[in-house]
Amino acid sequence: MSVFAVCATLVALLLGTGAPQAAAAGSLPCDVYAAAGTPCVAAHSMVRALYSSYNGSLYQVKRASDSATKDIGLLAAGGYADAAAQDSFCSGTTCIITKIYDQSSRHNDLTVEGAGGAGAADVGAPADALPVTVGGHQVYGLEISAGMGYRNDSTSGVATNGAAEGMYMVTSGTHVNGACCFDYGNAETNNKDTGNGHMDAINFGTECWFAPCYGSGPWVQADLENGLFQSDAGYSKNSSNTGTGALPFVTALLKNNGQNHFALKWGNAQSGGLTTTYSGGEPTTSGYSPMHQEGAIVLGTGGDNSNGSIGSFFEGVMTSGIPTDAADDSVQSNIVSVGYGGATGSTGTLNAGSEISLRATTSCCTSDYVRHQNNAGVLSSITSSSSSLDKNDATWIVRKGLADASCVSFESRNYPGDYLRHYNFKIYRQPMDGTAQFRADATFCPTTGKSGTGTSFASYNYPTKYLRHYDYNLYVASDGGSNAWDSSTSWTDDVSWAVSSPWAP
Repeated sequence: MSVFAVCATLVALLLGTGAPQAAAAGSLPCDVYAAAGTPCVAAHSMVRALYSSYNGSLYQVKRASDSATKDIGLLAAGGYADAAAQDSFCSGTTCIITKIYDQSSRHNDLTVEGAGGAGAADVGAPADALPVTVGGHQVYGLEISAGMGYRNDSTSGVATNGAAEGMYMVTSGTHVNGACCFDYGNAETNNKDTGNGHMDAINFGTECWFAPCYGSGPWVQADLENGLFQSDAGYSKNSSNTGTGALPFVTALLKNNGQNHFALKWGNAQSGGLTTTYSGGEPTTSGYSPMHQEGAIVLGTGGDNSNGSIGSFFEGVMTSGIPTDAADDSVQSNIVSVGYGGATGSTGTLNAGSEISLRATTSCCTSDYVRHQNNAGVLSSITSSSSSLDKNDATWIVRKGLADASCVSFESRNYPGDYLRHYNFKIYRQPMDGTAQFRADATFCPTTGKSGTGTSFASYNYPTKYLRHYDYNLYVASDGGSNAWDSSTSWTDDVSWAVSSPWAP
């Protein structure tokens, strides 16, 4: 190869614009990146293999009853998580996720994060908080609430001191907040803020560090320490970058040559390609050019363990060197092909995994359904001409009861990990945080409809109260009481529901 050709190849790798390298049919993300000359140095996933040859463990769970642990592996090499093994091991108790295994040869496994400069030691995420369909299989993602996070401060092969790297994660635009910092990527090795440029991590949330930010987010940003950057100036220079909105599955991508260039991209993990929101120089403030990465890996918190954020994580990798744009596009195509959030394959019953809609049976409201709207549970008319959003809002996935497997819980179809739960007797759609209180509030026990038709759902922790519509809002209500929604008028009809096929399968 000529000197000119060598230089051209290096420039292409540096800027991520080189021609794609051949990758085998059926290649998974780390196969693609390896073929492009930028191998994975970390590959973490709750849901599937990221190498076609991988047949090891994905993550480890620990159960509350006896503190025993179990590694959760794959159904087959290159395949999907064996969620049934988790269900069996955790049956009758609860489990937390204690380790996320690195599928690369570097073994950069993540464990529950210890104390840092900005936060006390974290706790493990509940193992059953985020059930999801991936590749047609029922698996579990990682749902982070405030005070949860994972880390590895002693890694192998991860970029340090201005070396080039790329990274992506599949996350969700429905489980976010504006607290610091839902990150995945390169961080400090001492869990403290050691200065500008000592981090290089994807951030995903609604925190706008440098104004202006356009739209309401959430945005894919670069946490380079002491700032969440959308450009070299920090603030957004791209007025069309209004964030991903409430997409249930998002691909978030960052690559950084460690010297004078970084780029941010995102895509819908269910369809389409990637959009570049920034590609340009490093931040102009001192300390970022060159970068000073330290090589730890963090998931769910900031580099100093700032742990007020929430977020979802399904899979993610970090590479040695900057992947080509063609490789990124191939990885996005593979992610889309997986079918994140696809149909469960079962509809219209109260069996676990079935997708349903719940229709009122009261004579006033037989075309009205249980739906979520502005985080609250309401009763709303849904017809074949209703919008796709309305139909999705009125579709629920039946899960084994979070507090009692003989009962049921209702997961939102378009807000993965969010459930119907009662709070002060009113019904809301909220993310599962793993607490015993939430589990109880989100569990309902089916019984024959009180009106003699359909099904009624008793509150698990208030067994004389049932899921009821009253004035087009939803409550858990008793037959008579001091609250308006406890009125005996039409109570038996209002608590009786028709379990029907889903509006948005």
